[in-house]
Amino acid sequence: MGVAALVATLVTLFGGVLRHDKVAIASSALPAAVVEQLQRGFATGDTAALVAGLQSELKADGGNAKAWGSLGLAYQQRTRETGDASYYGKAEGALRRALAIRPGDLVATAGLGQLALSRHRFREALRLGRRARSISPSTAGVYGVLGDAELELGQYRSAFRDFDRMASLKPGVSSYARVSYARELLGRSGGAVQAMQLAVSAAVGEREAGAWTHVQLGLLYLNTGRPKAAELQMRAALQLDPGYAFGLDGMAQTQVALGHAAAVRFEQAAVNRIPLPQYVGLLGDLYRVTGEQPQARQQYALIGAIEQLLAANGVRNDLDIALFDVDHGVRLQHALRLARQGYAYRPSIFGDDVLAWALERNGDCREAQHFSRLALRLGTRDAGKYFHRGMIERCLGNSAESKVWFSRALALNPHFSVLWAPVARRLA
Repeated sequence: MGVAALVATLVTLFGGVLRHDKVAIASSALPAAVVEQLQRGFATGDTAALVAGLQSELKADGGNAKAWGSLGLAYQQRTRETGDASYYGKAEGALRRALAIRPGDLVATAGLGQLALSRHRFREALRLGRRARSISPSTAGVYGVLGDAELELGQYRSAFRDFDRMASLKPGVSSYARVSYARELLGRSGGAVQAMQLAVSAAVGEREAGAWTHVQLGLLYLNTGRPKAAELQMRAALQLDPGYAFGLDGMAQTQVALGHAAAVRFEQAAVNRIPLPQYVGLLGDLYRVTGEQPQARQQYALIGAIEQLLAANGVRNDLDIALFDVDHGVRLQHALRLARQGYAYRPSIFGDDVLAWALERNGDCREAQHFSRLALRLGTRDAGKYFHRGMIERCLGNSAESKVWFSRALALNPHFSVLWAPVARRLA
């Protein structure tokens, strides 16, 4: 939805006129659809205008729990839109004000659960999700918070059960996407694509949700070696929103797989829009493999600053930092300590894999093999995990076994990593 359309919609909904100096929004009459959209993690239109309106109202009526809850959700959306993690603290403050006024408020409780997920505080998210479920066991969204937390804590059976419950209560973009991810984790790629196609269909008419679902479907295609199908989805996403950072990054990854130099241009655009560590890291890798070392070093240095800002705003990123450092041969012993530390709060197959890779790079290949087996225990088809297992087997002297894993990685996705896919091809 464009800004003009948003203004027209808000005028209709709120019976007021949006202006920069005074935004007329009565959150006591805030449509449930707007709150629901924010809970799903998608914009209702001009989120900055919505924030300004809610702030204006709360100056006049600081005891409005619904307005505080809505403001907390809107702040979280601003983080997603801008990459500015300082909104996390503002979101927490607003949501806790809502609970202070109205203990047991569902929107604020679930909102704090979503915030904990964003900060990678998964045990806190699980606790809040359970509290939200006790408040309203028939609300589909609380099962999304629960399932997301359970996934990251390695509680897969419970997570899948909660996703099924969510889908049965309210089929739609959020539940279809989670069902798709569950199937992907279980190695059911075809089923994952089918569920994400349902999510794409459910998002028709919604700009951000539509773009997001197209990107997700494109990544499923990309990760199973179908870059041309992925490109169609990325183009569809960018047609809906040409400046969508997630779509720009997805297109960059797709262009890498297609062997096109345009990858750098798309990834630079993604970084310019929202400098997330994974975007900056890929841009640095692209510069590195094309021999532009000063530009690569500049991007890599930026990642450290971004990670510090995230940590300062309550985000636990130990595993992500460890993965970057191990991939790039940086501070390997420190990276292993970070991987162990991160694994303690994120004992998922992602944590298993990062810890396995860090152990291998530090020469502890027997323990690495143990965690690599755990990382693959669900049957997930992931070229990166296959590659790591190949390197571990090679480290253990199992040459024939390592070649099997390298071949599996390349057969699934020949371009799984800018840095490491060439190594797999050389060793297979």
